[in-house]
Amino acid sequence: MAQGREVDDSPYSVIASNASLSVRWVQGFPKQNVHFINDSTICYPSGNFIIFINIATKKKTVLQCMNGIVGVVATNVPYEVVAFSDRKLKPLIYIYNFPGLTKRIKLKGNVLLDYTLLAFSYCGNYLASYSSLPEFELALWNWELGVILCKKSQPGMDVSQMTFNPMNWRQLCLSSPSSVTVWTIERSNQEHYFKARPAKLPTEDGSFFDEKDLIFPNSLPKDLMYGPVLPLSAIAGLVGEEAETFRPKDDLYPLLHPTMHCWTPTSDLYVGCEEGHLLLISGETLKVTVLNKAEDIPSVDGRHLISPITIVYQKGGVLASGIDGFVYSFIIKDSTYRIEDFLEVEQPVECLMFSPSYKMLLIQTDKGSVYIYTFGEEPTLDKVLEACDGQFQSIDLITPGNEYCITLTYSGEACIWCLEDGAFVSRINLNTPTTVLACSPSSLSVAVGTVAGSVHFFDIQDAKSPQEVHKAFLSESSVQLLVYDQRGLYLLAGTPEGYIFVINAKPSSSFEVLGFVEVHKGILQISTVSVLETDIVEVMVLSSLPETERSSLEIFTLPIILPQVSAKCVNQRGSMRSEFIHKFLYETEHSLSSAVLSFQSDRIYGFCSEVPYICSYLIPKNEHHGVCVLQPHHKVQSKQYGPGALSLSPHGLWLITKAKCGTETFVRCRSHSHQGHGIQSVSISMDGQNILVNGKGDGTLVCLRWRKFGGSLASDILEYSQQHLTSLSTTMEEENAHLRRRQSEFSESEHEHTINENTKLSIDSSQEELAQANNMKEIPWIQQKSQEAIEKEVKLFSSKRREIKRQIKALAKTVISMMEENETVDNIAKLEQQEFGLDLEELERLQNESEEEVTKIRKDVEMHNLAKSYLSEIIKEECWNSMAVKGRSLKGFHIPYVVENFPMKERTDEELEEVNRVLQQKKIETECLKLRKEIIEVQSAMTLVKKHHEEEEEEEEEDVAVRHTSLPNYLFGSLSPDFGIPTSLLSSQLELHSREEKINQIILLKDIIYKVKTVFNNEFDAAYKQKEFEIARVKERNVRIQEIILDLELEESVWQPDFEDCEKPEKTLVVEDNEITVQKHLKPWQKAKTELITTQKTDQWLQSQASETRHRALMDMMGGVLEVKKEDILRMVIPQPAFMAKPDTVWTEEERRQFRDYEKKVKELNEERDKYRKSLEAELKKLQNSIHETTQNFDEHLKKLFERRVKAEMVVNQEELKINNLVFSLLLDEEINSRETFLNNYLVRKQEERRKTSEAVRKSKENLDMYKEHYDNLLAEDKILDRSFKKEFSEIPSHQVDVLYRLFKRRPRIHRQKPHADITSIVPFGERPGSGKLSADAFAQLMKAMDDLDNVNNMPEGLNPLVWNHFCATRRAKVENEQKVKQKAAGLMEVVAFHRRRGDEDEKVQREIERVSQELILLQEQKVKFQLNLTIQILLKQGQVEVENFQLLLDYSDAILINRNIIEDLNSVIRAQGQKKVTSMMETKDIHKGIFQIEWEHKKMEMEMEDLNQKAWDIQMLFFSRERQKFLNEPNYETVIAVQIGIMEQTIAVLDKTHKKNVENCKKLLKKLEKISNQKDIANYTLSCNLREELVAVSERKDICNTIGSILTCEKIAKERYENMMQQQKLRNTSKEQAKQISILEAEVERLKMKTFPALVPL
Repeated sequence: MAQGREVDDSPYSVIASNASLSVRWVQGFPKQNVHFINDSTICYPSGNFIIFINIATKKKTVLQCMNGIVGVVATNVPYEVVAFSDRKLKPLIYIYNFPGLTKRIKLKGNVLLDYTLLAFSYCGNYLASYSSLPEFELALWNWELGVILCKKSQPGMDVSQMTFNPMNWRQLCLSSPSSVTVWTIERSNQEHYFKARPAKLPTEDGSFFDEKDLIFPNSLPKDLMYGPVLPLSAIAGLVGEEAETFRPKDDLYPLLHPTMHCWTPTSDLYVGCEEGHLLLISGETLKVTVLNKAEDIPSVDGRHLISPITIVYQKGGVLASGIDGFVYSFIIKDSTYRIEDFLEVEQPVECLMFSPSYKMLLIQTDKGSVYIYTFGEEPTLDKVLEACDGQFQSIDLITPGNEYCITLTYSGEACIWCLEDGAFVSRINLNTPTTVLACSPSSLSVAVGTVAGSVHFFDIQDAKSPQEVHKAFLSESSVQLLVYDQRGLYLLAGTPEGYIFVINAKPSSSFEVLGFVEVHKGILQISTVSVLETDIVEVMVLSSLPETERSSLEIFTLPIILPQVSAKCVNQRGSMRSEFIHKFLYETEHSLSSAVLSFQSDRIYGFCSEVPYICSYLIPKNEHHGVCVLQPHHKVQSKQYGPGALSLSPHGLWLITKAKCGTETFVRCRSHSHQGHGIQSVSISMDGQNILVNGKGDGTLVCLRWRKFGGSLASDILEYSQQHLTSLSTTMEEENAHLRRRQSEFSESEHEHTINENTKLSIDSSQEELAQANNMKEIPWIQQKSQEAIEKEVKLFSSKRREIKRQIKALAKTVISMMEENETVDNIAKLEQQEFGLDLEELERLQNESEEEVTKIRKDVEMHNLAKSYLSEIIKEECWNSMAVKGRSLKGFHIPYVVENFPMKERTDEELEEVNRVLQQKKIETECLKLRKEIIEVQSAMTLVKKHHEEEEEEEEEDVAVRHTSLPNYLFGSLSPDFGIPTSLLSSQLELHSREEKINQIILLKDIIYKVKTVFNNEFDAAYKQKEFEIARVKERNVRIQEIILDLELEESVWQPDFEDCEKPEKTLVVEDNEITVQKHLKPWQKAKTELITTQKTDQWLQSQASETRHRALMDMMGGVLEVKKEDILRMVIPQPAFMAKPDTVWTEEERRQFRDYEKKVKELNEERDKYRKSLEAELKKLQNSIHETTQNFDEHLKKLFERRVKAEMVVNQEELKINNLVFSLLLDEEINSRETFLNNYLVRKQEERRKTSEAVRKSKENLDMYKEHYDNLLAEDKILDRSFKKEFSEIPSHQVDVLYRLFKRRPRIHRQKPHADITSIVPFGERPGSGKLSADAFAQLMKAMDDLDNVNNMPEGLNPLVWNHFCATRRAKVENEQKVKQKAAGLMEVVAFHRRRGDEDEKVQREIERVSQELILLQEQKVKFQLNLTIQILLKQGQVEVENFQLLLDYSDAILINRNIIEDLNSVIRAQGQKKVTSMMETKDIHKGIFQIEWEHKKMEMEMEDLNQKAWDIQMLFFSRERQKFLNEPNYETVIAVQIGIMEQTIAVLDKTHKKNVENCKKLLKKLEKISNQKDIANYTLSCNLREELVAVSERKDICNTIGSILTCEKIAKERYENMMQQQKLRNTSKEQAKQISILEAEVERLKMKTFPALVPL
């Protein structure tokens, strides 16, 4: 049986009687990583518990946390402790010992919500924790003392893995999906500090990019024309801390995403990435290396590792696993790795971990199963924990509930567990999604409901091999609830549609479906009451009514004899009749989440869903019709929160509640927490001894047992249990026997089904359709009932159906004939095909659909038109209505010139105010300048002051008026003065230095542009009006031309000019009728109005036609006119006489006379016609020439206007270019200011950081001095102990003192256990650095060895035992002091290293400050240079400036701007001076010729003189010695030489004799000195021995003096200074004496030199 231990600080206490509950066992599966607590035990969290499993025995031990669900877990193998956190508000960290499971310490931090990671260091008492939002805090704990050593917050950083370096506890690696950071823990004495160093990850393709310095970029281009080029942060206007890390989107590259990491023995890191790359990161330099995969042979099944989930280090590489169920071995060599298959697992592997001894490998799958791979043993793979396929969906106790229980997962896996110890017994898998299960009280069977709507029945008589015995397909909806009544008579299955299926629960009835009861949808709970003494089963169904925020309760009864009379109680469709089941409806005022019916059937217990109350409702005894509203009879406030559920104990006397925080009866036990969404289901055994609780979200199954259970509580339920089991014993035996038979029958049917499926495969293609027809799809029971009812109805009304079918066929023929006739008619009279439908409802539906579709289309069109109208209004408002001057064009009559005006908006009041302000300011500046000149130029005479001022005012006004206009255009930069625009208030381009001046200049330039456009628009308007006038005149003349052409009957066309759309753009906004190509849609009232107007017009025309008699007579008699005009002469015709129709031979004289008159009139008429025609032709030509001349004159004017337009556009572009240059300079000025502000802010931050680093250096220096002083004191004490040894034992003989001193120096040898060779070959990390615990253990072992040395057996002979005890105490004190000195020395090294690092940081910050200061100085210089070097605009005429080298036009770095006249004047002066210089050079050349000749002769004479002087000098320097003089003067020179040789020989003999005598004397003296030397050596040896003792005494006295105080130290310093001064004085005297001696020797050398080589003075 598993053992359990609860956390002893639970806020809950046992209530009510002495009864209490405890945890019997817990069954859960890991959702986090599994940890080793020692070499043979693993642990993992599950819900509110931590489960420990012994790998060898599979025994489980449970540790419960009563403060809620267990958060993160970490283990420490050397100390055998486990740490975990809870998940309440302000969570705590608990540390427990193992295997005692006693609380060691509780850690309380400042975290508000939750800890996400915990990690123990491999050596030492350090624990690292990481919290989630809002702190994101990394903390380092001393878990033995329960204090936080240091902490650091990094907002927004979610860390996925945190590990200590196994070889160095001062390194901690934190990895997240976007970064890998190595944190270094620095320690100075008792203070700890975090230092973070992030690793620079490569990009997604594994390449590295060159990261530039964002603060001080060195690779920016230099732009000499447009000013300094600044960093992007300054261009973006960033001045805060965000500027230090700002990067544009184009400069951001996606990096690798780390998923896991592991340490190596060399303190390096292997990092696996989501993209499949494997990285090697150096622990010291954080250099990242991308390991390359070696080319290998692909696997047979095509597996390839893309992204491993977890990695763990082994010798020579790493082990990795992925989602394919394989463990791979990465063999790493240099910068490449090779992949080999290591192990195959059934499921995807989620975690790998080595045991502390590295003999076993823990493999954890994604479902929670745990395997142990043992190296060198068979079998190598052992399954320690086999997880279920998903969380527990439903649980129940197998009748009678004291031996087994069963669980169900969503995937359809049902598992049977032993109630004694929670051991796994068996499982069966349905391989279909399931929802609920229930165990039958009357047989050993289990019912399982599925999502597909089926109920499966299992035989569990043999718990080790459950078998499916039956399947009932109820409906296509999922089975939501399954409930057995207390006697196991019926099984009630509820569905979401509101159907309660009643199934006979006895296997003898083959689990027959008796019928269904229809209730409200949204069934929440089904409660049954089946008492032994009654013959009915009462059922209550709870449903929710969300529309009324109430709950519905429906109660009906099922008689025991229902299986025998089911045919009478159920209708044809399977629904039970209400009058038979006595169904009653109730409602509650409050919504309930759960309700149960009492065993007395007189009241209902309900759990309110909105408020924490449990209410009881009395059921009315009188029958009622309709809905009865129940009022709460009694309320009890629940101590739970959240929606809960109620259930009754088997004997109906205990009310069990379950919610998010635990279970509650008359006792309370918190088995789950609200963080895991509370409890899902509770099941209690029939005798009440076992309570099974299932968590909703934590996946934990908890079995509770009674600690103290007795009295009436136990007797009541035990008595009921015995009675109930006795009454059901006979039934259970019979039904179990039927179950066994059902099992064999079901297995045979399954076998036959398999055979049928096999035969189905052999059916040939000709019989395939028949086979498919026979193998129909399985139909639910409720549909089968419906089909059976339909078939019965069909048989009952078959004759009527045949008659109706016959009539329908006749009607169909009639309709078909009508449709054929419809196809022959016109399209207007043709009906739609759906109009022939005889189904009126279908026609109505189709018509409604068409109307809805039309309405939808009309609405869409209206919305589309509205959107277009809105867009058109916006465009019209922006581009037309808002324009004070509308944009239009002007075209010529005969030339293709098009002149456009400038569209202009009305200037706003703000713009006008701004312009007026600037103009006023400029005028004030002008007046101030004038007054300054007046003050400077004032005359002394007061009488002339007034007159002088008046003259100056007039001159100043003229000067102001022409000050800038007198400037040349190339300096002004534009041609705006040509338009008469006053530019006197504009500042010179060479004077725009300040920001205010540039802004004012921009405003004035915009005003000039506006005025230029206004001037041109005025000229354009004048031209436009002229064209209108010309077109009007042409139209007037064309009227006459048209008349002449008609009179002359010419076929010429009249040229009629008109404005085009571009000249009158307002025509575009007006839609004319002739532009509409479709028929206009008129509304009915518009159509009626149009018809009425047409009728009225027709009547008026008819009335007018009634009085046309006079008009018709005038037309017949006089052509419609009363007087003949001249214009009608061309149309005038003289009528022929009537006799001209006869032949001329029969004419009479009168007729002949009339004919002559007729001819005369015709001739006169023709002459008049010719005259009039010629006059008309002349008039036509004159009119045409006049039109051509006027239009041509307008075209000439338009040409000038076009040139004016080009010049105006040129001026506008020039002024806009000025504005752009000024805006660019302002923008660059803002960028420079932003850069300067950022550098100042950065400098302030660095100065603050420098202040902090300086303070840290100062503190570290103080700590170092204090620690060093303590170390020196401790070291001095150790030396004093050593030197005072002989003094303390001065009373004993010296030889004993020597013996004791040797023993005093002796130290015991501690034998360290060497690890076994096999362990060293397996464990990759070898011996790890010692920890505080190991140091304490080593010291304890040393003290234990000292006890052996202190034994009396080691005492020298003849030594007093008291002296020996004193000696042992002294030696022990010395050993302890030595250990302290060693510890202090190690601590001193840490403090020194810490101080050095702080100093390096301070120097680094100081260098940053200097760099920022230098950058500020350079930026300020650039700013000043930019403000002084202005960009001006110059106008140059084409062809005036010509250069041969084009490169000269690009480099103006050393150019200056001056006036051309100055250059020309200077060139003329240069030419005149050049001519003068040429003349002077010619004169100088002649003079130089004579000078050169004289100089040559002079040089010749000097050389001759030098030759003569040299000859005289050689004569003077001729050497003539005394020997040569004697040789010349002595006559017997050889005799004299022989005498001298004899004298020298005698002298040599005397000298040789004297030398021999001196050598003998020296030998005697040497022997004497050797004797004296031997005597001195002996004396020196004696003195050295004495000196050694004296030195010891002197050193002791020095140490004593050093420890006494600082007085002697000051004296010593003074003495040393005095000695140094004396030595310096002595050296100065010595140097002076040596200088004097050197000067004397130099004089002597000079004298000897002059004596040896006498100088001969030249003559």
